[in-house]
Amino acid sequence: MASSMNTERITFTGHSGEKLSARLDVPDGPHLATVLFAHCFTCSKDIPAARRIAGRLAAMGLAVLRFDFTGLGHSEGEFANTTFSSNVEDLKAASQYLSSRGMAPDMLIGHSLGGAAVLRAASEINSARAVVTLGAPFEPDHVTHNFDGALDAISEQGEAEVCLGGRPFKIRKDFVDDVSAQNLEPLIHNLNRALLVMHAPLDRVVGVENAASIFSAARHPKSFVTLDDADHLISRPEDAEYAAEVIAAWAARYLHLAPPAPPIGAPEGVVRVSEADANGFLQDVNAGPFHHTLADEPLAYGGTNKGMTPYGFLSSGLGACTSMTIRMYARRKGWPLDHVWVDVRHNKVHAQDAATGSGERIDSFKRVIHLTGGLDHDQRQRLLEIADRCPVHRTLEKSSEVITELAED
Repeated sequence: MASSMNTERITFTGHSGEKLSARLDVPDGPHLATVLFAHCFTCSKDIPAARRIAGRLAAMGLAVLRFDFTGLGHSEGEFANTTFSSNVEDLKAASQYLSSRGMAPDMLIGHSLGGAAVLRAASEINSARAVVTLGAPFEPDHVTHNFDGALDAISEQGEAEVCLGGRPFKIRKDFVDDVSAQNLEPLIHNLNRALLVMHAPLDRVVGVENAASIFSAARHPKSFVTLDDADHLISRPEDAEYAAEVIAAWAARYLHLAPPAPPIGAPEGVVRVSEADANGFLQDVNAGPFHHTLADEPLAYGGTNKGMTPYGFLSSGLGACTSMTIRMYARRKGWPLDHVWVDVRHNKVHAQDAATGSGERIDSFKRVIHLTGGLDHDQRQRLLEIADRCPVHRTLEKSSEVITELAED
């Protein structure tokens, strides 16, 4: 997603004066809104799910700030000295930093305990109009279930070392007492913001019943979307992509994003295509902030078959334009056309042509038009003639000019 955004490495001051490390993913094009992302307990801003979601949102015009809480990742401070409440204060500090740059957050996204933190902080971040939780606990002290029986040692000795995600962390009694004292239910009930709850039913770290409790406590507008068989960290690329897709579509509705004016020379805006997987051929295709799809190659040619091929997009453009042109003409004439669909066949294979560099073959598109309704013979023949007036048809029949230039770094 690097070609769809610019990433700034920044620092800002956290709740106790230490410098917190952050990445601000800024859209290459117009900036339509700002998102503040809170990562999971003992994780970092650079986990795959955070990167993927930030990249997808940046591609639709949203800037995303993701940062390491105090004592984690590249941030200063001692993790052992932090609590759930201090994480909330770090979130508020991140919001204040964004506000100082004229980018007050419009949406808050929190993963796992970060989800509980954004639910707690939302009422104090006035600019936020929407909140998203990913695998979040309803009660923050749910995190103590991962302390492997160390709670007694923490209570008696004031602290203990706990292994989380294969790494040792020192947990103190202040942290346990703080999460145990939290009650998010009234805050969720009075959230007064659009809420999207996302959770995997098979999540073994934070059970899906937590999502049900969050959803039940909230008032509308609220939405719940399952992450199917994703793990708690949403570590698989396809699961992170799905989460990013849903959040992007949901955000477009609840943030009321205003589309930017198209640039000169591109009346329909700029279509941006960027690699989604550098190890294969999967591509993100973004047409402005609201329209996104995937392009790929079939499995037989080294792709993952998650999207249409480039030639498939070419054929779909011809078919869509043909159907629209026929419908416009029939509507204008008042003819009884009930339904139209177009089957398009193209005899080239993109992966083969790209490999051979062949450019001399004549492309052949076979277009079969289906019309239903009470049309007479003359009307059907006239609509067949109108199909040839489709702008994409005319573009394909003519020679087109493709001007290519290298962008400056």
